[in-house]
Amino acid sequence: MLIVEGFHIPFTGRTIVDEDVFLAQLDLVRANLPDAFEKAEKLILQREDILLQAEEYAQEVMDAAEQRADQLLDDLGIIQQAELEANQIRQRVQQECEMIQEQTRTEIERMRLQAQQELVQLRQLALEECEDIQSGADEYADAVLVSIEQQLTDMLRVIRNGRQQLHHNVQPGLSSETDAPGASGLRPPPNPPKK
Repeated sequence: MLIVEGFHIPFTGRTIVDEDVFLAQLDLVRANLPDAFEKAEKLILQREDILLQAEEYAQEVMDAAEQRADQLLDDLGIIQQAELEANQIRQRVQQECEMIQEQTRTEIERMRLQAQQELVQLRQLALEECEDIQSGADEYADAVLVSIEQQLTDMLRVIRNGRQQLHHNVQPGLSSETDAPGASGLRPPPNPPKK
């Protein structure tokens, strides 16, 4: 949108962009980055709550299983087997919780690195665009100066030709009427007053 609304420099394919608007857009991007990090932190907290609930639920299941086993099983070997299975369940739940936590950390780190890369790319693009704008402005100014120089050169040539014509028409010793001053329609300058 900035490029479309910018001032197009003729014959250059360049566009001048309002620096204040462009910097405001960069500030907006920079201001939105903390929101992304805040959302990521909220996501971590939510996942931690889910993990905590899962651990509590697993603990409740294991407690209920142990109570049920205590009620139904009088044999020591069967109780030991139940405890062994409960420990295996606890270990599985713990491993799954650790795996989810590691995945969450990895995802957050990836999002952080992506945000940093996007910020670096935006900064680089901004610098390149500023350099392009400066280069385009310099080329445009040079073209304008070359045009003015050409016009001044043409005007100077016309002035010199006119002066040469004047000097040619006022030379003394002209004999013919066609070569006399005023024959070409030009009058010689009046003589300066005598003191």
